[in-house]
Amino acid sequence: MGEKLSPADLELYQRTDEVLHSVWDPIGVANAPMARDEYHGYLPQVFRLLKEEASAEEIATYLESIATERMGFNANPQQAREVAKLLLEWKEIVDAKHTSSSGRS
Repeated sequence: MGEKLSPADLELYQRTDEVLHSVWDPIGVANAPMARDEYHGYLPQVFRLLKEEASAEEIATYLESIATERMGFNANPQQAREVAKLLLEWKEIVDAKHTSSSGRS
């Protein structure tokens, strides 16, 4: 991303990257260090969806479209929904962490 992110946004961006690489991983490269950047092209849009308060269904639909339309895989809606829910859980955790820490003196 071109702009400087706040600490909370940077953490969410990094967590999103981790989830896409380690959990979503439609092409199975999570154990290949040389493929660590394989999903970076999709990261900004997934991050944007999270920041725009997209629903799990909207995020899952985006992930499914990447896997089916761009990568040519069969649909796996259950896995896409699980990944979307995990991403939203991370967003809640990061938001709560940074909200509570910003309120401290």
